[in-house]
Amino acid sequence: MGKRRKSREIALQALYMIDSVESSVDQICSFDWLNELYDQDTLNFSEKIIRGTLHKIDQIDDIIKRYAKNWKFDRIERIDKTILRMSIFSLQELTEIPAAVTINEAIELGKIYGGENSGTFINGILDSVRKHEL
Repeated sequence: MGKRRKSREIALQALYMIDSVESSVDQICSFDWLNELYDQDTLNFSEKIIRGTLHKIDQIDDIIKRYAKNWKFDRIERIDKTILRMSIFSLQELTEIPAAVTINEAIELGKIYGGENSGTFINGILDSVRKHEL
């Protein structure tokens, strides 16, 4: 598995924890909760996604609400919402990464961590965001 994919997985886990339990961003970004050791580049990229996503979370949530037609925001699975949040941040702010790569990585995370239809749902939202917001 590539370093960037591992970074995205770590960021997903961290953002999910922040959304689920009361933990500070600094506490989460210490990465003491990880069971394995990772190189600093991997952790730095994870932290960039975590902090950037949280910094823009209200704007990102508005985008999700706009494109999640027929879905109430509160009813979107927490893991899918977390993947969408970090992916929209990446699409908007990490422009050195091609949009297709960001979307593909999000779909793969959805397939691994989400439900049966997560990959399709995530793909639909992110493709609309790519077409209309970038």
